[in-house]
Amino acid sequence: MEKNKTQEIEISVEDRLRALFSLQLVDSEIDKIKTLRGELPLEVQDLEDEIAGLETRLGNLKEEVMNLEKAVSGKHNEIAIAEALIKKYDEQQKNVRNNREYDSLSKEIEFQTLEIELCHKKIREFTIQIEDKKVVISESETLFNDRSIDLDNKKSELDEIILDTQKEEEALLKKSEKTQKIIEDRLLTAYKRIRSNARNGLAVVPVKRDACGGCFNQIPPQRQMDIKSRRKIIVCEYCGRILVDDEIIKEKQD
Repeated sequence: MEKNKTQEIEISVEDRLRALFSLQLVDSEIDKIKTLRGELPLEVQDLEDEIAGLETRLGNLKEEVMNLEKAVSGKHNEIAIAEALIKKYDEQQKNVRNNREYDSLSKEIEFQTLEIELCHKKIREFTIQIEDKKVVISESETLFNDRSIDLDNKKSELDEIILDTQKEEEALLKKSEKTQKIIEDRLLTAYKRIRSNARNGLAVVPVKRDACGGCFNQIPPQRQMDIKSRRKIIVCEYCGRILVDDEIIKEKQD
């Protein structure tokens, strides 16, 4: 640990600025690769979530239809039982001994007849519900198939982009990690914080035409001289980005 601290002390501000700018260049290249993917990763995730929701919905609807069909079957059984009772009571009425027995059987027949009518009503209601749910199932299955095709296409497109850029991205990530190792933790943390807050991911920017390369606000001459001297880390007083002189850019270009 002490050795690392000594190494950090030995690294000059100028070298730190060069390392930071190099890291920015590499990270910006990684950002470009990610930009090629655009919204595809999010679109793939959204489609996967939608398909999972449709699967759950279809499962619930099919279960509801199955329960309704069982209910219809149950009502048909009740009708068969009621019809058998009516037939039985009709036969018993032929052998009654008095009006009281006859009236009692008539009431039983009437009750079973009402039960049959109620069962038929329930069957009609259940049948309508089944048909309605089957329409929704059909529409949901069509949507499910469409979304599955969309997902396959989006995944293929994303996989193709990843395949084309994978080697380049891996090389850049290794380079980024290597560069980060020579930057002290405190400075690296600040760099990452600035970068995460910057819309374009730029944490280290050069001074161009007397202005900050990030927010384009003018930088006073004395401050520009301080930046060129590379004796301390200077940030833009407007956007908070780390500033480097344009000579560092020329060094990288050379």
